[in-house]
Amino acid sequence: MASSEINWDRLDKKKFFVVGAGLFTGVTAALYPVSVVKTRLQVASKDTLERSAFSVVKGLLKTDGIPGLYKGFGTVIIGAIPTRIIFLTALETTKVASFRVVEPFRLSETTQAAIANGIAGMASSFLSQTLFVPIDVVSQKLMVQGLSGHAQYSGGLDVARKVLRSDGIRGLYRGFGLSVMTYVPSNVVWWASYGSSQRYLWRFLGDNSEEYTPSLPKIIFAQATGGIIAGATASCITNPLDTIKTRLQVLGLEKKIPVKQVVKDLIAEDGWKGVYRGLGPRLFSTSAWGTSMILAYEYLKRLCAKDGGGN
Repeated sequence: MASSEINWDRLDKKKFFVVGAGLFTGVTAALYPVSVVKTRLQVASKDTLERSAFSVVKGLLKTDGIPGLYKGFGTVIIGAIPTRIIFLTALETTKVASFRVVEPFRLSETTQAAIANGIAGMASSFLSQTLFVPIDVVSQKLMVQGLSGHAQYSGGLDVARKVLRSDGIRGLYRGFGLSVMTYVPSNVVWWASYGSSQRYLWRFLGDNSEEYTPSLPKIIFAQATGGIIAGATASCITNPLDTIKTRLQVLGLEKKIPVKQVVKDLIAEDGWKGVYRGLGPRLFSTSAWGTSMILAYEYLKRLCAKDGGGN
C-alpha cells in the first residue's frame, strides 16, 4: 500500500506521544461505559437481576447516575498513558523489523502484511500486559461495586492496598497468564486482520502503485472498515478467554477459585453459552474501539509526520 502508510522513522516521536496521550484518553472516555457493562455482565451470578446490557445500564444510572458508567475510570486513565506508550513503541518498531524479516520470502503483499502486523501485535501486547494487568485488576473491582457479594472500595488506591495486604504482589497479577492468552492472540488476530484487510481494500479502491495518492475520505473508509473487520474477528475468537479472565480477576481475591472452577460455574449457570457472556458489548466495544483507535492512530501519524505528510 503506497502513500497511505506512514512509517515509524517518519514520525516526530515527542509530538506523537504527547498528542497521542490526549487523543487516546478521549477515545477511552467515549467507550469506557461499554467496558463497565461488559465486565458486570461477565461476573453476574445466576440470581443477579442485571443479565442484559440494557438492565446493567438502567441499574447503574438509577443508583449512581452517569458516574456509575465510569467506575474505575480514573485508575484506567492513569495507567493507560504509560501502557499506550509501551504498546505503540513496540508495535511500530516490531512491525518495521518484521517486514524486513518476511520480505526475502517473496510472499504476497497481503500475507506479508498479515504476518508482520500479527508479530507486531503479539510483541506489543505482551510487553504492555506487564503494566496493564494490575490496572485491569483494580479497575474491574471498581466496575463491579454495587453487585451482590462484591466489596466496596473508596478508590483505586484502596483496592490496590487491600489486594496487596491479602494476596501480595501476585494478587495484582491475578489472571496474568489468562490476560496474555487473551490479549496476545486477540492483538495478533486484530493486527493481522487489519493489515491484510487493508491490502484487499486498497486493491479494491485502486491503490496499485507507489505514485497513487488516495483521498482522505478513501483513507478513512479503508481504515474504518479494516478496524470493524479486525475487531469483530478478534472478539468472536477470544471472548471465552476474556470472560474467564474477568471472573478470575474479580472473584479470585474473595473466593480463591481456580480457572477450572470458573469454567464449571459458567457452564452450570448458562451452559456453554456462558463463556460467551458479554459478547454483544465486547463485540461492539472491540469493533468501536478498534475503529476509533485506528482512525485516531492513523490521524495521529499523519499529524506527527516529520515532513508534514498527511497522505
